Amino acid sequence: MEHDLKVQKGTTTIGIVCKDGIVLAADKRATAGFVVNKHTQKIHKITDSMAVTMAGLVSDAQLLVKLIRAEIKLKDLQTLRTSSVKETANLLAGMLYSNLRRPSMVPGIVAFLLAGSDKDGNHLYDLGIDGSITEIEDYVSDGSGSIFAIGALEANFKKGLSVEEGIKLAVKAITVALQRDTATGNGIDVWVLDEKGIKVAVQKDLNIPIPA
Repeated sequence: MEHDLKVQKGTTTIGIVCKDGIVLAADKRATAGFVVNKHTQKIHKITDSMAVTMAGLVSDAQLLVKLIRAEIKLKDLQTLRTSSVKETANLLAGMLYSNLRRPSMVPGIVAFLLAGSDKDGNHLYDLGIDGSITEIEDYVSDGSGSIFAIGALEANFKKGLSVEEGIKLAVKAITVALQRDTATGNGIDVWVLDEKGIKVAVQKDLNIPIPA
């Protein structure tokens, strides 16, 4: 018996380490061999000081975001303290490890960029589909359009750039992916995370045609 499984995926996500904060950015398109959603939210708040971008299978990513929010809230209540960004990264990485290895008709292939601020400063982590953790000191890109975005990041990133410069660079890198990757498109979201919390810096819908 055949099943028509419309698996939503496709994305370009970016994280940039700035001297005064972390910039996260993502496009808005979800695909399943064709465009199924033009307004997908790919940056999600975990706590008042942490957020993630998601790339991969949308259903698994959304579930994991809900689970990590609940687990961190419970952990903070039990320990009577606020979890660090590193602790949150380790907990989410464990979920990714288990998610990939769970038997399923549809493999749960999901990756996250986790950014946040705690008493030790601002942090950015790349969480691979296999549960691996990499702390990022400059920039990172994930998803189907990352091969295009990374070129713009490599050409324009400089150590110690400001958040405002990071926002402009993130928009530029996502725009490059929008123009080259058919699974990326329809808009740009850019968030800033620093010691003051989380701020939405850019929220823009775009109508860029899919390349022939």
